Amino acid sequence: MAAFAAFARTAAALAPRAAVVLGSGLGGAAAAFVERAAVPFGAVPGLVPPSVHGHGGTLAVGEWGGVPALLVRGRVHFYEGHPWEVVTGTVRTAAELGARRLVLTNAAGGINPALSPGALMAIRGHLKLLGPAAWRGLAAGDGSVRPYAARLIEVMRAHERAGGRELLAGLYAALTGPSYETPAEIRALAACGADAVGMSTALEAEAAAARGLEVAAISCVTNKAAGIGGTALDHAEVLTNAALAVDRLGALLGALIRAPY
Repeated sequence: MAAFAAFARTAAALAPRAAVVLGSGLGGAAAAFVERAAVPFGAVPGLVPPSVHGHGGTLAVGEWGGVPALLVRGRVHFYEGHPWEVVTGTVRTAAELGARRLVLTNAAGGINPALSPGALMAIRGHLKLLGPAAWRGLAAGDGSVRPYAARLIEVMRAHERAGGRELLAGLYAALTGPSYETPAEIRALAACGADAVGMSTALEAEAAAARGLEVAAISCVTNKAAGIGGTALDHAEVLTNAALAVDRLGALLGALIRAPY
């Protein structure tokens, strides 16, 4: 692991305060990031390379708008066959490298009618449907989990208001995948209050909060969820529509990185 040891030395010298995870097709949002060193996931203890198209699988350190930061290009998913401790491995690594804030992004399906392809949503809480008894748990109560910092949600909303835009702060439903949800499942999620749906983020956010990191998360809506948009879903559409929001997302990520710690 000599490559990672060298990377860790560079990171220690820069002392990054924030880590950003870029989801499917969102690599263009890091245009303001100036890389100083990078290492592939496979060279990092506890991480494995992603197998999903659109996830680069590298860990980089540098400056984002002059602020030292870590950048995680891509992620691995439970549906790729990995246990949860591997899925959240980037969180552990970021914390060990000194990050105090984790900013997660993902590509998501829009359930809320206000969310069209290219829209952004700040995540205020999530529904975790990641096990065989998940729906039973929702039936017992609200079921939402909220490891996301209210202060950072307000930073995002204030940034968007300054640009004359409103940013929805909504509930994200996390499912295991790899198949997209059925229209019936989307109707059930809507009835539970979900605004967007995807296959990541929830466990990463919880793992970061458990380690004392301040957490923010943003969904980039890449398609209407099944049964809402009227067309079949596919991963190519996700990658294409993710590009619609990268400039706006990049500016929003910059605001989060610069926010006081």
